[in-house]
Amino acid sequence: AQLVESGGGLVQAGGSLRLSCVDTSGPIFTDRAAGWFRQAPGREREFVAGITASGGYIAYADSVKGRFTISRDNEKMTVDLQMDNLKVEDTAVYYCATHPGRVSALRSDLHDNRWGQGTQVTVSS
Repeated sequence: AQLVESGGGLVQAGGSLRLSCVDTSGPIFTDRAAGWFRQAPGREREFVAGITASGGYIAYADSVKGRFTISRDNEKMTVDLQMDNLKVEDTAVYYCATHPGRVSALRSDLHDNRWGQGTQVTVSS
């Protein structure tokens, strides 16, 4: 069972990228909170955005509010991250994650998360 990310790349500041993550584990995806984290060189992995299993609650890091949008499709078992007005400081490896609990648990209980392999996002000035 794996989480497979796609959509990373190189973009200029002010541009947009859309990341996508598909859960190959099957129907359990629909019972799990899902989200995105990122890790820049020399820094700890940080929460970016999370969404409940039903999609009824969404949370964002303050640094991306108003610029990033998370969404999920439980039929396709995907969770996407639309990133607009990208900044140089958004450069990082982005990881998809799922957790059996709430978004708050996804955000804090990192050892209980399932993780993707990561996709590089580079924003140039």
